Amino acid sequence: MGTAADQRGQRIVREVTSWPGVVTDTGEFAETDFLVNRRSIGHVHGGHQADIPFPRRIRDELVAAGRTGPHHVYPGSGWTTLRIRSDEDAETAIELLRINYDRITKRADAVRS
Repeated sequence: MGTAADQRGQRIVREVTSWPGVVTDTGEFAETDFLVNRRSIGHVHGGHQADIPFPRRIRDELVAAGRTGPHHVYPGSGWTTLRIRSDEDAETAIELLRINYDRITKRADAVRS
């Protein structure tokens, strides 16, 4: 059955990969990277941490609102880090990944139009 963190990670992967066009890859540190149109919308390290890149303006708004934090290694970048300690945190990770998914797919749709 796995630990609570494993279950949260599996839930995130199931949800995000249910979105049209999302595929996964394994990153350098064994994280699950979510890709849409060959672009990363973020990744999860098991079920304990999500790292998600945003344009700096969006990143700053999300951090200021307390929805996520600066990246744990590169705090000055557009990347964010969310520590996943509860089911609610897993839901927040899904919501943040969805923000990025919607942003990237809307831009791709605009280019095709």
